Amino acid sequence: MDVGVLIPQGWKYEYNGWDPAAAWARTMELTRDAEALGFESEWVFDHFHTVPDVTDEITFESFTQLTAMAGVTSRVRLGHMVICNGFRNPALVAKLASTLDVVSAGRFELGIGAGWKHDEWIAYGYGFPPTSDRLKALHDALEVITRMLAPGRSTYHGRFARVAEAVNVPKGIQRPHPPIIVGGNGREVTWRLAARYADELNVVYLSPEEVADDLPVIRARCEEIGRDPATLKVSLYCADDDVREPGQARVDFLGRCAEIGLSRLIAFPTRWGPTEETQALFAEDCRAAGIRLVGAPEPARDATA
Repeated sequence: MDVGVLIPQGWKYEYNGWDPAAAWARTMELTRDAEALGFESEWVFDHFHTVPDVTDEITFESFTQLTAMAGVTSRVRLGHMVICNGFRNPALVAKLASTLDVVSAGRFELGIGAGWKHDEWIAYGYGFPPTSDRLKALHDALEVITRMLAPGRSTYHGRFARVAEAVNVPKGIQRPHPPIIVGGNGREVTWRLAARYADELNVVYLSPEEVADDLPVIRARCEEIGRDPATLKVSLYCADDDVREPGQARVDFLGRCAEIGLSRLIAFPTRWGPTEETQALFAEDCRAAGIRLVGAPEPARDATA
């Protein structure tokens, strides 16, 4: 199991009261530090307003932040947990994704979901369609994006998105395309969309035991369309409280995640303190749980075992 970390951007109050320039400098420091510590990937949210309450505080824009993160790293994978489909035309998303893949030298992963944060949609002028329409729009978006990242020009006519002989050059560096991650816990629609269009399904805030119970359902969604379930990775963005405190409870939690067959765990330890020390302690607990970080030493083992 790989481990990735979210990099602070202010959405969950990490930077309340900070000067924006100081907050940005800290974000870049933590970006470099996470790579040096050996984490496999680094992630950002795609939000405009703070959570849980809307406050007049910093929230850095996601594509801008990822582009800057690409410029100060050379190894880690980079992506969103996850973009809100309703905030951007999907053809533009494909253009952004393919360009960012080039900028990052082939390290970008496109995470996408239907979106949920009502206050942002309304405040930024998007309205707020019912859940069924947001999911149908996600389907159309995935049709557009997968076609735009494939060879040649793209044409698709859906209810919520369309393209006509659209050119998207460059296509990115990774082949056949930058990986696509569909995010969400919806068994009936979201997981079927992931099975059809995605390289990875990301589930959110579930316990390791809940994910283990859900894995047969995820496999079934692939089998319904004749896809080999082994080709769909499954990752978890764990609840922030699960990784808040260093120590044995966190080590045990990480160990349970590693045992169930996840391809990747994504955590946000610096929500509770945007410092290099916080990230370093999380890295120590990952190693104590037997998880090898990229470029990091093997966990210490009892020589008498």
